[in-house]
Amino acid sequence: MIQAMVKLGEYEDRVLTIIKGKFGLRNKSDAINFVIKQYEQELLEPELRPEYVVKIKGLEQKGNFSHFKSLDALRKELDA
Repeated sequence: MIQAMVKLGEYEDRVLTIIKGKFGLRNKSDAINFVIKQYEQELLEPELRPEYVVKIKGLEQKGNFSHFKSLDALRKELDA
């Protein structure tokens, strides 16, 4: 486990206290970890979100994707 000393402003401290209380967390360290996990789920991995899967399937139906039988066929298409 890595430990870090973090400087927070008054507002940020209040927000962490609210998160800690709202979600029944033990301390502000848990609150910071909770916020990081939420950020990861919302912003860093959009490919796992159901809306993203629906969007990609819609693009496939519109024909915006090409299927290649081999890597060589893809390379020929890219070089053309």
